[in-house]
Amino acid sequence: MPDGVKRPIVHIHYLRPPGPPHVFDQPLLHDGGNVKITLARHLPLAEPKRIDDTVCLEAGSDVVWFTFPGVWHDVGRFHRADGTFTGIYANILTPPVFEAGDVWRTTDLFLDVWLPFEGGPPRVLDLDELEVALERGWIDRPTQARALEEVERILDAERKGRWPPPIVQEWTLARARQAAVAV
Repeated sequence: MPDGVKRPIVHIHYLRPPGPPHVFDQPLLHDGGNVKITLARHLPLAEPKRIDDTVCLEAGSDVVWFTFPGVWHDVGRFHRADGTFTGIYANILTPPVFEAGDVWRTTDLFLDVWLPFEGGPPRVLDLDELEVALERGWIDRPTQARALEEVERILDAERKGRWPPPIVQEWTLARARQAAVAV
């Protein structure tokens, strides 16, 4: 989009069973066909999100989100409120459905993959939550298997140096904030 053009706001209907969908309104910064980039600004978190002993998100944080049409995960560049980059977060979910009116719909599949900025191997998060979701009937066994398959696909690609995709490294918080200025 040319500079000075107002960025569209997408309305992401994000279902995390068993609750109702949450709607996240975010500016669409880039629509490259195979990736859509949005920016979640000033998150209103009641408590910091910690992975191990590291605060990876906190109230006031921004996240640059990468949504890949047809793919069973999205990717977030996580930051603290002061803009410090903390790592790459893959959220396993159903491929988003893109509807008229800039409405996107997806369902969280409980699993996540965390790649910390300070180094170390990726971590698979929330396997216990996936088991609870299956036990309680929030997801079925084929969906559970697909979520686990997606995690393995990400881990294999990371081992081979192909994940996260290069565009995730290219779109830093500074670049996303600059692109969002027209919003």
